[in-house]
Amino acid sequence: MKVLAIESSAHTFGIAIVNEKGRFLADERIIYHTKSGGIVPQEAAKVFETEKHSLLKKTLEKAKMSLEEIDIIGVTAGPGLPPCLLQGVSLAKEIAKKYNKKIIPVNHIRAHLSIGTLLTKAKDPLFLFVSGANTQLITKEKDTYYILGETLDTGLGNALDKFARNIDLGEGPLYGPKIEEYAKKGRYIPLTYSVKGMDVAFSGIVTQATNLYKKGAKKEDLCYSMQETIFAMLTEITERAMAFTGKKELLLIGGVAANKRLTAMLDIMCKERKAACRAVPMYYAGDQAAMIAWQAMQEKENAKNPEEIDINPRWRVNQKL
Repeated sequence: MKVLAIESSAHTFGIAIVNEKGRFLADERIIYHTKSGGIVPQEAAKVFETEKHSLLKKTLEKAKMSLEEIDIIGVTAGPGLPPCLLQGVSLAKEIAKKYNKKIIPVNHIRAHLSIGTLLTKAKDPLFLFVSGANTQLITKEKDTYYILGETLDTGLGNALDKFARNIDLGEGPLYGPKIEEYAKKGRYIPLTYSVKGMDVAFSGIVTQATNLYKKGAKKEDLCYSMQETIFAMLTEITERAMAFTGKKELLLIGGVAANKRLTAMLDIMCKERKAACRAVPMYYAGDQAAMIAWQAMQEKENAKNPEEIDINPRWRVNQKL
């Protein structure tokens, strides 16, 4: 069986083809960037609309396949930015109607968890999902997902990007490596430690750090202090979740998993608990269609006719569509 899948929840438009053994036959993507500021959904959607058919052609050529050979189509239905999601769903419907295929609507976050498990061979992990828009501690028991803790305001990646722009770290889009590099030369400045039960909040810390910068604090010190404070917060709630669930594996997922200081803190915590700390390979840590294809493969029974498919921009991992 072969699944063609489309991802378009935010800045990435991706198309991939996977077989039932988890072999990626093709995995192509384009990424929308702005020089400054965050993603502009309508502009990203225009880029996707312009490029999506040529990307589809490129994907099929890479896999040396035709659309007639595809068995089923997977597509991100949420969560995500509505203009971006609609571009992926419209292409999925176009293909499905023309070639008489069914579509599997996929939850973007579940797909991140699924590909992480596939690529790391983790058996029964606690998931820490840290991306631009998301920060969640998730566990899966049988076929049910539970959110044990999450951000109360903005996602970790978006918080770090906003902080970087506020202290003039230059043009984006890759602010994470810049923060990490500056932090190597910094010293600690006390920042608000905002843990509320099993949840965290980042907006206040970003505002505090920005104000300190305006008063003359060094960029290096602020980057170091942001990392140490926020990552300690995440390590605390993650350890509490591992104690509660009794898990012996932690799986770090999402683009922020690239940060070496975060992984080091989590690795120390896991070693003290005699648990394994794993991270999804970086090529598949960010948004891409391979994860959508693999999750769709797991949900073949959820296939629908094109006219039944719609988006759900606020689709949580523990909710039905």
